[in-house]
Amino acid sequence: MNLAVSFTKRFSLGLTLLFFAGCANQAEKVQAVVQPVRALTQQPVPSQSRTATPDLRPLAAVGGYRAASISGDYAGYSTLNQFIDFMAQKHGFDRAYLNGLFSQAKRKQWTLDYLVKSDQSLKAKPGKGSWSRYRAKFLDDRHINSGVDFWQKHRTALQRASQQYGVPAEYILGIMAVETTFGSYVGNHRVIDALTTLAFDYQRRGDYFRGELENFLVMSRGEGIDPAKPVGSFAGAMGLGQFMPSSFLEWAVDFNGDGRRDLWDPEDCIGSVANYFAQHGWKSGQPVVSPIRGNLAAAGSLEPGLDNQYPLTVLKQIGLSPADNCQCDYPLRLLQLRHQDTDEYLLGHPNFYVITRYNQSTHYAMAVHELARAIKSGYLSQASR
Repeated sequence: MNLAVSFTKRFSLGLTLLFFAGCANQAEKVQAVVQPVRALTQQPVPSQSRTATPDLRPLAAVGGYRAASISGDYAGYSTLNQFIDFMAQKHGFDRAYLNGLFSQAKRKQWTLDYLVKSDQSLKAKPGKGSWSRYRAKFLDDRHINSGVDFWQKHRTALQRASQQYGVPAEYILGIMAVETTFGSYVGNHRVIDALTTLAFDYQRRGDYFRGELENFLVMSRGEGIDPAKPVGSFAGAMGLGQFMPSSFLEWAVDFNGDGRRDLWDPEDCIGSVANYFAQHGWKSGQPVVSPIRGNLAAAGSLEPGLDNQYPLTVLKQIGLSPADNCQCDYPLRLLQLRHQDTDEYLLGHPNFYVITRYNQSTHYAMAVHELARAIKSGYLSQASR
């Protein structure tokens, strides 16, 4: 969720391609040079979280953690001690409990090194064939067939989510396919290790990850989870949908009705992804992308990407229009997809932009879209036999 938006805006969720199906999505969200440091004494610990609020329920943090001071990898981190004071004051956490918990946290040097390399690779503009290479990693039999099987197994929950939130089942599945291939790999990094490392050793985005660490602790307590137990991506994204903790608190739902929000549970993940889309503006019955008709050479005169919108009247003035004759009373985005020998241009509708709220990447959203259509085709084909 699962893990949905870039580090510079939200890092939504999540995330996912170099060493497992989820890794590249996380890498595309890295927007800054990583400079790991041992202690960030010049950076105050902000009370910046946009999600976590003081929890007025009984404070029953799980796990027998207790220590007078922090030992282990994070002994001597002044910013971590400030953070513990902040959590005690804002959320009522016991300082000794957090001292004990963070004494168990491990510094993940691999993560810091990986982010340095990822950021360097992301500085370059997409070259020839970039979309073809990205697409090939997802549009394969494994992802499609897994999606068909998952739909058959969970069709009741998918139908209920579609009816309740107005989001087609195939787009819920498209997210889960790209993020974790329906839970076949949800990550093997302890979330407490990942978030502590990035909160206190990732100088460029430490403020963001301190907010996510705050949300994770509030989330764990609220859901009755031992915070040292959950595992996820190297950046702290969790579950089948790879939600970051802030996304969990804001958009995760208890869709199976057992009284807990559990993104490792397929039904809860289905409902949570659908709710995420609905809350970000998904419009039922509206298209996602349209092919372009007209003077395709004119597309080169427009700036493609998610940050630029063009009313249909403007597009028609230069000889472009949606090939499917949509009645578009809203601006569209020009999408450029680079194949090896040519560039393909499409028009993105608001629903396409909603997908990018999960991960701010044209490639990511197109992979979700194409997988959604392929999975639906496979499911209907099997159902008709």
